[in-house]
Amino acid sequence: MLVPVIRTLILYIMVIIAMRIMGKRQLGELQPSELVVAIMISDLASVPMQAIDIPLLSGIVPVMTLLVAEVTMSYLSLKSKRMRKLLSGEPSIVIYNGQINEKELARLRFNINDLLEELRLNGCHDVSDVEVAVVETSGKLSVIPKDSARSVTTEDLRLENVRHDGLPCTLISDGTLNEHELIRAEKDREWLMKELGKYSIDDIKKVFIASLDAEGELFIQMKGEFDWK
Repeated sequence: MLVPVIRTLILYIMVIIAMRIMGKRQLGELQPSELVVAIMISDLASVPMQAIDIPLLSGIVPVMTLLVAEVTMSYLSLKSKRMRKLLSGEPSIVIYNGQINEKELARLRFNINDLLEELRLNGCHDVSDVEVAVVETSGKLSVIPKDSARSVTTEDLRLENVRHDGLPCTLISDGTLNEHELIRAEKDREWLMKELGKYSIDDIKKVFIASLDAEGELFIQMKGEFDWK
């Protein structure tokens, strides 16, 4: 009984490593070659899991072979434009200056209803408001609206003292100090303890989360502080 468990865990770890090496992409963003490899890897790994009489190497070797092939192809496509075009294809312009490119839609087998749906998902409800719409190699639609239809920005309004957005620094997480985040925030432990002292907090372990935003404002929540009321 223990053998199938161990075999399954080994193959599971192999698949996770393979997918990590392939890169951080969501399923909808995979290139055609990457999607094929992902499907084949999962299929090959499942065979030795189900049949104990099949040697474990019969699953590991094909997975490693596909992984090496995928990494090699990725490197070649990085260095060669021709290889990149062969493996991933090229972006296709389906709308230009408010006009739909019917020939390109037909070539992509992309009907008008699909196009309108994708436009709505991108927050655009009228084709005439689109400057350029491009079907990317991943199959997703990128939309660039006309100047008259784009959202107003703070630069357009010439606003001053606009609040800056950025990735907050999570200084404390579940009672544990994050030294790397403290360095990224250009702060030290002495500063943090001083700030916690303003809230009568003398122990980091009592803090559930403490984060510093781009404006320098510190958010603190203590453990057990959450209340539905």
